Amino acid sequence: MASVLVTGANRGIGLELVRQLKSRGDEVIAVCRQQSQALDRIGVEVIDGVDVSDDRVGGILSEVLGRRSLDIVINNAGVLTQESLEDLDWERIRRQFEVNALGPIRVTSALLPNLVTGSKVAIVTSRMGSIEDNTSGSRYGYRMSKAAVNMAGRSLAHDLKARGIAVVILHPGYVRTEMTDGQGLIDPPESATGLIARIDELTMTTTGTFRHSNGEALPW
Repeated sequence: MASVLVTGANRGIGLELVRQLKSRGDEVIAVCRQQSQALDRIGVEVIDGVDVSDDRVGGILSEVLGRRSLDIVINNAGVLTQESLEDLDWERIRRQFEVNALGPIRVTSALLPNLVTGSKVAIVTSRMGSIEDNTSGSRYGYRMSKAAVNMAGRSLAHDLKARGIAVVILHPGYVRTEMTDGQGLIDPPESATGLIARIDELTMTTTGTFRHSNGEALPW
């Protein structure tokens, strides 16, 4: 049984990650801004009122968790808005950087006292953060913030290697959730199953890699 902390856990992919991890017997800590009825029904420990864009997130998590050890941290919280060259809403773009790019660093940094040799850190990103894979442009805030967190994940892999902590950067697939307005190619259960499989197979040999939930290696 692993001790797993998941951010953005009250809906979509995060909710399904919590559900599947709980069902296989893991001890799950669900972190979210606002608890949902669906999350409450799963019956896991919930830390709500946590906004990963808030610099105070570390204090909140430390106060609740103390020195409890964590086997896995899944940085899943994210936000998506649509910006084009004709609609550059700077506040929306900044918000995406705060949540998507800086959020995982805030959380991981805050939880360093809780990570031990053999722990794993996962960052749920997007292949839309791949520079090589960008064939359509637009969505400036989302693309740039995800490219930034991909770089952050790679740096984390280097910085945590000496501690024996592995890091993986994961694309969940194009998932039908509230964030994508119900559009997508797969549903949350399929995505979550793939994400969990990628985390389970992560080793220090594969730390710092960028992978699709289906196992495919993705270009930077």
